Amino acid sequence: MKASFKGKYDADKSTVTVAFNAGDVKFRASMTDATVVNGPSLNGLALAVDKSGSFTVDYNAPKKDFRFQFMNTIKISGKPLNLVYSHSLGDEKTMLDGTLVIDSTNKPSYELAKDSWDFAVSRKVYADHVLRAAYQTSSQNLAVDWSSKSKMIGSYKVSHHGPLIIVD
Repeated sequence: MKASFKGKYDADKSTVTVAFNAGDVKFRASMTDATVVNGPSLNGLALAVDKSGSFTVDYNAPKKDFRFQFMNTIKISGKPLNLVYSHSLGDEKTMLDGTLVIDSTNKPSYELAKDSWDFAVSRKVYADHVLRAAYQTSSQNLAVDWSSKSKMIGSYKVSHHGPLIIVD
């Protein structure tokens, strides 16, 4: 069994996390100074169980909120289809995300709640230049980046982020 202990102190909030592995499942408990300052309480207490690539279950004690997420990958014509199902009881949110990885640098996705498609593409141009573009149909925002990490002329990035303007 492998265990870890992590502490963080800030002037306004301190956090302590204890984690240990039981096989390939990780158990984690976190608490803030609010859990112990005015006597023992559940304020600032969070618990989690995680199996990488399979599932995560989180419990936020002060909010009495469970969040769980299940992940899996299947192959379709030799290409991975990554599936993620998550649900948060307190926020009353449910999400199903499926990504078919045809090319790992380019990603389309569809959001049912907004009835919108999002697209993102990335392409290496020459040896040290990268062109990236992303478009959100719900907001009609377009983002285009051209970046370079050249040893000869240095690094730079040119970007445009804003609404797509279509001229008839």
